[in-house]
Parts: sequence; C-alpha cells; structure tokens
Amino acid sequence: MNRPLICLTLTGKTLAEDLALVNKYRTLIDIAELRADFLDGNERLLVRRFPSMAGIPCILTLRRRVDGGKFIEGEAARTILFARAMSFADSNSKNNFAYVDFEEDFHVPSLQDAALAFGTKIIRSVHDMEKPVRNIAARLAQLRTTGYEIPKIAFMPHSLDDVTQLFKEAEALKDDTHILVAMGPLGTPSRILGAKLDNYLTYTSPEETNGNIQELGHLDPVTLDSVYHFKKIDNSTKIFGITGWPLSATSSPVLQNKGFETHHMNAVYLPIRAEDVQKAITFADTVGVEGLSVTVPHKEKVLDYIQNTDTKVDMIGACNTIVRKNSSWTGYNTDAIGFSKALLEFTGTKNLAHKKVAIIGAGGAARAVAYAVSELRGNACVFNRTVRKAKELADRYGFKYAPLSSDSVNMLHKYSDIIIQTTSKGMNAALPFTEDNDPLYFYDFTGHEMLFDIVYVPERTPVMEHALEAGCKVCNGFNMLKYQGYIQFELFTGEKYNVTDQR
Repeated sequence: MNRPLICLTLTGKTLAEDLALVNKYRTLIDIAELRADFLDGNERLLVRRFPSMAGIPCILTLRRRVDGGKFIEGEAARTILFARAMSFADSNSKNNFAYVDFEEDFHVPSLQDAALAFGTKIIRSVHDMEKPVRNIAARLAQLRTTGYEIPKIAFMPHSLDDVTQLFKEAEALKDDTHILVAMGPLGTPSRILGAKLDNYLTYTSPEETNGNIQELGHLDPVTLDSVYHFKKIDNSTKIFGITGWPLSATSSPVLQNKGFETHHMNAVYLPIRAEDVQKAITFADTVGVEGLSVTVPHKEKVLDYIQNTDTKVDMIGACNTIVRKNSSWTGYNTDAIGFSKALLEFTGTKNLAHKKVAIIGAGGAARAVAYAVSELRGNACVFNRTVRKAKELADRYGFKYAPLSSDSVNMLHKYSDIIIQTTSKGMNAALPFTEDNDPLYFYDFTGHEMLFDIVYVPERTPVMEHALEAGCKVCNGFNMLKYQGYIQFELFTGEKYNVTDQR
C-alpha cells in the first residue's frame, strides 16, 4: 500500500491564520483540513477561496458540536455553507476542495451530486467522543453508501484494550481507502502506526493551535516527521515502545528513534499508555511489538506477565525492559547501570564508600537505585510513606529505613551526603515547590547535600528548586534515562547505540 497521507488540521479563526500555518508546515504535509467550524462568522463565507490560496489538496470540514466540533447553528445553515464552498467549481480542479467531510447521518443529495460532479471525494465519517466503536468492518461498509466514499471512524477509547481491538479488527480489512482513529492520548499508536491500520491518511495539528482540539490527541507534523519518521513506516517496520501510566511526557522516543535513524534501521519506538501493564503486553502481542521500556508504575507488576528474567531483575525485583524472544518475553533491568553511571558523573566519585545516602521512595525505580547504591558500597536509608515497603527494600541490602515524613528529619539529615529522589512526585509539575509536588517539602536543606532526582520533566523539578535555594548541588534524571536507554537499544536491536551522533 501507499503510506498514509499526512493531513494538517487547521483550526484558526481566519483564513489568513490557517494559510500561514499551511505555508509553515508545507514541506511536511500532503493535504490540509480546513475546519471551517472554527472560523469567525464572516470568514466562513469565504472558504471557497481557500484551496486556491493553499495550493495543496484540501478537505472541507464543518464539524458539529455533537461530533466534537464547534458548529452550533443548525443543519440548514451548515448545508448552505457547504453549498457556498462547493459551488461555482473552477475548471482547474486544484482550485476546488479535493475532499469534503460529511457525517454518516448527513445526506443531502444535491451536495453529494455536486461532489461527484466536481471530483470532490466524500469522507463519510462517524465520531464517538464517549466510547469505542466496534464491528469496524461492518461500520465501514455502512458508511460507503454510494461506493465512492472514504469511510472514517474516530472514537474515544476507554482503555488501551479498545485501541488493541481496533488494530485486531483492522487486520481483516482488505483495502486502504479508510481512516481509523482512536482519539486522545491512549490512541497515539493509531496515529503513528497509520500504515499498520492501512489508513488513507493521518491527522496532525500545528503546535500553535493544537490546544484548540487537545482532546483529539493530534501530534504536530514536526514531531511526526522528526521523532517518529512517519513517512518511512510501513508494514515491515519493527515496532518498539514505552509503557507506563500516565506517561504524559517521555523523552525515550526521541532517544530510541534517533538511534534507529543513525543505524539505518526500519524501526519505530512509540508511547503506549496503559493503566494496567497486562493491557500493554496484550497490545504488544496483537500489534507485533518486539520490545518495551517499562516505566512507573509497572516495573514490579510486569514480572507477573513475562516468562524469563535476567539475574539483575531477579536481584532487584523490578524490570524496566522486556524483549520478545520467539514467542515469549524476557525481562531486564537497565535502570541500575544507567543510574550508577549518571550518579558517579554527578558526584565526581568512583564509588559511594563512606557516603551516607537517602533513598526517597520504595517503588520499582527505588529498587534499582538501592541495588546500585549497594553495589557502589554506599550506606543508605530508605524513606517511604508506606514503612512496610521501605523496610522490605532496606532489608535486602542491610540498609536503614524510616517513614517519609517530618518525623524523620533527624534521620534524613544523618543520611544526607547524597539524597536520591526516586518517586514520580514532581513529574510535569510547575514551580514553586509545595507539599503536593515536593516529597521533601518538610526538609530544610543545609546546602551541603547533593540531590539527584530521577525525574527529568521538568528539567528543574520542585524538589531540585527547593535544594537549589539552599545552595545544594542538584541533578535531574536525564543522564540516567540516556545511559539506561543506550543499553535498552542494544537489547532491542543487538547493536550498540551510536553515541557519537547524539547532540
């Protein structure tokens, strides 16, 4: 099949604003969708001009609010606007709309006849903003009322299982003149893997206006091209990914996809959001994912669903990488070695001998950190809100343990040569530091501590800001991510990551 076309969805208030965005992203897109429902009232009367202004094939869409759009004036007004936009067709078809989007219940014979007469293809769409759509093949057949439509089904999944079902049903389809979309953050794989769904096109939005339709989960065209190399994805592309929850921000796709590009590999790495790690593995089995990075909160639970583990996973009790070998999954832990390298660079030491270390948290990441601290000969205390979990982790290595609360301030001061923050608290959080975003909000830094926060988004986390105000030396988790990612790449591909080409 041909690769899916890349369609830029335009949601500006004026045609001039939309045209400027077409010009900015022209080299990255194939067609543009003019969402006329977003235009100011007077601008809607001028949409007929847009295809000739844009100079690329255009889709005309007037989406109703019930279908996730902005148009509220009623069907009679919408019909008139469609008619104005499609009338007086130019003899040069490039100056006419190449496509028009009509919903499944919008049947106006005169408009359909005009579309056929002028060579305008009808995208016959169904949108469900509340729940998934099932029986995909049957619904597509229903949407092809005349046999000339390009049927489109877009729905809001409730879980990753709904996205998995979409891919499963798409396997039985025998054509590439349909559009299948799982919307929202859960549906990102359906946009990146449009070729796997045999989609006719995939929708993107400019970064400048993506907030207008944020609930749809569009990627911007630059990300689609520079991070995911969408134009190179085909049915032979090997698929890898990262799973976690909520996985609202991750730099791993940039790292891994850059590696594939440098090594000239036909592969892609994408985010696969799953509240339950079993759903991620089911998706991977269905779609043919060959390897997964596993992040919070799944690093321990994933052990229940994989068949083989290496010695580090067995010793640490947490897994951050799984690789498909034949028909089974093998688990690895690259966090520990990635953390060790990043920490020693930060501290400027060869080991942690004679250092008293505070480990904040007792989850999957903390397990890898505790293992690394022990291997580096550090003397540590594990602080966690659930004391039972702190004790369980500390006992593995003969460490101390304490509750993560103001009651443990004296103990925290005692183990404060290096403080390692391993929880997800502060991830994607804005400054200033507060009780809600800083796990050490109750602690008065002296300025002598070194703080390593494994969180790397934002670049300066609230607890880092807290420590910086006292004059502490601080570090985020980006280098840890980078170093453990290099090892993951080798596990995924069998080749060492080409670090020299990284900027």
